[in-house]
Amino acid sequence: MRRRAGLILLAAALGGCAVGPNYRRPDVAAPAAFRDQTAAQPGALADLPWWSLFGDPVLVELVKTSVAEGYDLRLVTARVEQARAIAAETHGQLFPSLGYAGNADRGRNALLGNAYTSGGGATASGFDGYLGAAWEFDLWGRVRRLDEAARANFLATEEARRGVWLSLFSQVAASYFQLLELDEELAIAHRAEGTFGESLKLFNERLSGGVASKLETASAAAAQATSAAQIPALERQIAVQENELSVLLGRSPGPIRRGAALAAQPAAPEIPPGLPSALLERRPDVLQAEDAARAANAELGVTIGGFLPRIGLSAILGSVSTRLQDLTTGKAALWSAGAQVTGPLFQGGALHGEYHQAQEAWEEAKLRYQQTALNAFADVANALVTRQKLAQERVLQERAVQADQEAVAVAVQRYKAGEAAYYEVLQTQELLFPAENALAATRRDELVAAVQLYTALGGGWNPQDPSAPLPP
Repeated sequence: MRRRAGLILLAAALGGCAVGPNYRRPDVAAPAAFRDQTAAQPGALADLPWWSLFGDPVLVELVKTSVAEGYDLRLVTARVEQARAIAAETHGQLFPSLGYAGNADRGRNALLGNAYTSGGGATASGFDGYLGAAWEFDLWGRVRRLDEAARANFLATEEARRGVWLSLFSQVAASYFQLLELDEELAIAHRAEGTFGESLKLFNERLSGGVASKLETASAAAAQATSAAQIPALERQIAVQENELSVLLGRSPGPIRRGAALAAQPAAPEIPPGLPSALLERRPDVLQAEDAARAANAELGVTIGGFLPRIGLSAILGSVSTRLQDLTTGKAALWSAGAQVTGPLFQGGALHGEYHQAQEAWEEAKLRYQQTALNAFADVANALVTRQKLAQERVLQERAVQADQEAVAVAVQRYKAGEAAYYEVLQTQELLFPAENALAATRRDELVAAVQLYTALGGGWNPQDPSAPLPP
């Protein structure tokens, strides 16, 4: 039995085995295709670099500015560097530690420091210098599991940085499109005020000629005032939106430059979302959850190593003498080499508690990874159906606006010809401008949905393709 145990220990040491289970990615039932897709294709919208997603150079510049000067990404980058330093610190435990020490003292009835010696009241000096080395012989792989956990935690923070970058891109783009939509609403409000003003002028002319009534002019004046009242409210919303976007850019609140108008924004390219299984390799929050699971698995091995003895090797090389000039002589040479074994005998259940806690932490991390992957599939499915339905809604809204514009033109002609009452003109105008606002909102939502689909797919670059462009 002793020989067999010795062979097992030797095989473990030579084979580089580590206590605890080796990591295996938790099972996730990835669908063959996203909902409402007949077949999935490898190519995906997320394979495109973000700057080619939209053709507005101003938006591209805003995103670059938010990355370079915004605080969100800079904060998470600092956390990444902290995790990197912690991983480097833990990795250092795999190697022997080297150090030095030197001492010089003089005292009565004392020898080399505070050790008391019966010197009969004599006063003496002491000098010593050492080079020391110590190393934990990682027979069970406990330190290697520590290193694995630290590296996984570092990679998790790196994926968190990617997640913040994608979130920042989404926020900047959505805020920019919201700003363009408010600009469009402001233009519609100005146009409505002018149109109702022309109606008021027409009614006043007919009132002076005795053809129209005071009711017509009063109704037209009320409609014009209502439209005019929307202008300062929209200007306030635009200023607030510009301030919010400025904060994302890391700037003081102020105006934001615009590029193409909302209606002139190019649509995102029609590219399929790709394979659902690709999300497990690309999306930052899924990768972050997997790194956390990998770290939890390694921590489980660390707790198992706590039950086993630790073997330490140490060595000292130096000189010790009562006279400084004798430190370099052979008589003052000092060396020592040794090994020590420490291990637990009774801990009152503490080690078992740590082990069971690590087991449940691993189980939690595994379930969190599976849940995150499931949520990722749902996010993509929701973004796909949202974009599809918004495209259909936009087409219908465009038809409604075109029909309302024709109705206004016909109503004005009929009124001038005396074939229609004033309320027909006002009614068609009151239907036109809300329809134009609804179309502007739908166009904004469609652009935002494209951004949400891109971020849901974990777009930006493909981490499995080294030639793919990285974000700035």
